This record gives sequence, C-alpha cells and structure tokens, in this order.
Amino acid sequence: MEQFTSDVEAVDSLKASFSDLMAEIKKVIIGQDDVVKETLISVFSGGHCLLVGVPGLAKTLLVNTIADALSLNYKRIQFTPDLMPSDIIGSEILNEKRDFEFIKGPLFANIVLADEINRTPPKTQSALLEAMQEKSVTAAGKRFELGAPFFVLATQNPIEQEGTYPLPEAQLDRFMFNILLDYPSVENEINIVSSTTTNIQTKVNSILTGEQINAYQQLVRKIPVNDNVVRYAVKLVSKTRPGREDAHELTNQYISWGAGPRASQYLVLGAKTHAAISGKYSPDIEDIKAVALPILRHRLVRNYKAEAAGITVEHIVGKIIESLN
Repeated sequence: MEQFTSDVEAVDSLKASFSDLMAEIKKVIIGQDDVVKETLISVFSGGHCLLVGVPGLAKTLLVNTIADALSLNYKRIQFTPDLMPSDIIGSEILNEKRDFEFIKGPLFANIVLADEINRTPPKTQSALLEAMQEKSVTAAGKRFELGAPFFVLATQNPIEQEGTYPLPEAQLDRFMFNILLDYPSVENEINIVSSTTTNIQTKVNSILTGEQINAYQQLVRKIPVNDNVVRYAVKLVSKTRPGREDAHELTNQYISWGAGPRASQYLVLGAKTHAAISGKYSPDIEDIKAVALPILRHRLVRNYKAEAAGITVEHIVGKIIESLN
C-alpha cells in the first residue's frame, strides 16, 4: 500500500480508487450505478450486503465483477435445502497419517457469494453468523480466523418464496446494506442486450488489492465525525423503535420492532465512506441520509396493520427523515 503523508491525501486516494472501480465495473454492469455504489460503500466500510432482486438482474455477475476488480479470492456457495454447515465451514478428515486434519470450506475466501441464501435451513444460515460478526469460524472445538478482507454478499429472490426459510432477524442485522435491484430502464436494457449478444468479451482490470482495501477500511474509521452527525444518526434510529418516548407516529402505528444499535454504527460508518468518495473529509447529515434506507430497510419489522394498508418501510423511513429536518 502506498504511503501517504496525511489522511487528507489518503482520502483523496480513496475517492480516486472508487472512481476507477466504478468505471471498471460499469464496463460489465449497465444501469445499476446506485447498486454498485452502495455495494462498494459496504466493502470500504467493512460490511456485508444482501442483494434482493428477481432472477436475471445480474446479481451474480455484479459480485463476480467486483471480485475481479478488487483482485480478491472469491467463492460462490449455492444455498440449497440440503446444504449442511460443514459444507460451507469445512470439516475434519482422517489423513494418511491417521491424524485428524481440518479441510477448509468455501467460507475461507475474501468475497463469499451466498447465492439464494434463504433457500437453506436456519441451521446452515446460522453458520454464517459467527463468520460475519467475528470474522472467524469454530469447527471441531477449534477457532479458525478468516482472511482479511472478508465480505459476504448474499442474494435473495423476493418473489419465489415456496420452499424458502426467511432469514432470522439476528442474521439480517449482520448485513450492513439491504440493496434492492430493480428492472433496468428501456435504454439500459437495449444496451445490455446489445453488449451481451455478441462474441465480444469485456475484460475487467484489477484496481485494488486486499492489502489496499484493508488500509482504506482503517482509514474510514479514522475519519472524524462531528457530534451533531452522530446524534442525528442515533436519533434517526431511535425514532424507528415503537413505544419509545421519541418514536415517530408512523413507527408506533406500523412497526413491531425497530432497528438496534448496530444500525446507528453502520449509519456513521456508511456516512464516513460516502463522504470520502464524495470528496469530503468529514461526513455531514446529508451523508447519513444517503445511506439510511439500505441500512434501515431490513431492520424494521412491519406489523399486520402496515401490510394490510400497504405502508412500506421506505415510506416510514422517508417520513422519519422529514421529521428530523
């Protein structure tokens, strides 16, 4: 990693690297700029992403392309109903010397694509919990550290729910971002079809190494934040908790459970990264707002009244942000 004379110079480098990554990824991923931006913010913040979208929206291609551009070790795990925890963590075998030897599973990678994560039973889903939070796994009574950096990018199909196992709240809370992928515009779809129905192969160049990403993650944590920005983030999260004195009116009406402290932490971390890639050396309230929805979307549990009335989490978060202006 190049040595910088100051943190200001390092933040400038982070912004430049982000621009280079966006340009490289856009060679392959067309019309999903916001999705790519949010995923990269999560990467530089040291978080994990849950990508939600119908089949055919290039979720897997996006993860493949990011892995190539970041020059990281990448593994894909197809989550199926018969997948066992040992299939992703690894297991002990008896080797030729009659000793037990631990064979690492696909979880031992820098980027892990958990494809259709809600198709596997809770027992296997829970095997990811320790890895996502502690960056380590326990097998046969021994603790194994995962390599750094380590990201779980999971995909989920929102329409085909038969034979699926909804992710428990503890699992959802481990994901920094819940990113929705929508259908492309007509113009973008024309470009997608034109570029993918020829024999021309687009090569993605490597922009950053794992060492550089680790350094940028440490840099993000060093970025200073004003007290009023931290206070805003905590107030925003607090207003999502029903029954609290400062809860928003819509929260009390339509939310069963609000966001926990991890949401406040991710809001500040995400705001720091958003500020850095925008050319700012300290985040402001606008940076909190920019990352609020993908951070809060999966942490608010709507009640039956909200579902019956068609009140979305996006609507509630938007009204809470308006009330804080």
